[in-house]
Amino acid sequence: MAVDMNIQELLVIGDSDLLVHQNEFDDALATFPSMIQNPDKNFIDPIPVRNHKQPAYCTHEEETDGKPWFHDIKDYLAKGEYPEHRNHTQKCTLRRLSNHFYHSGGNLYRRTPDLGLLRCVDAKEASKLLKDVHAGTCGPHMNGFVLDKNILRAGYFWMTMETDCVQYVRKCY
Repeated sequence: MAVDMNIQELLVIGDSDLLVHQNEFDDALATFPSMIQNPDKNFIDPIPVRNHKQPAYCTHEEETDGKPWFHDIKDYLAKGEYPEHRNHTQKCTLRRLSNHFYHSGGNLYRRTPDLGLLRCVDAKEASKLLKDVHAGTCGPHMNGFVLDKNILRAGYFWMTMETDCVQYVRKCY
């Protein structure tokens, strides 16, 4: 609420005075006063809050470098080496992500909780799957969430499936 009102500084006297139910970020702001003990002052120093212009998640577009989204994961699983010029955080993220994938026969598969495997697809194949499944392969013209589940049931995966399916269905007349 403070970000929407373009408030630069926010003084919270007690956590019971701030009741916000919009999202997890607002809930985290509301719990700060009860988490921090400072016997010298009755207030907490200002916490900088930034409002980003674009969402933190990525959307499915064509790959800009010509490599599929799973290229680094596939190489890491195949060779056991990190890509060049990666920092420590990127290496940790790659190692953590690779635990959910399986490389076999030149293909990369995503492991499911029930020990199934979903074949990872690139942007070109994902676009083709969206068109084919939505047009009638698994029943004609479904909503985005059903489209997502039908593609998963068919055995395919990419990181932004749900978002892409919802956006694709919104464009369909």
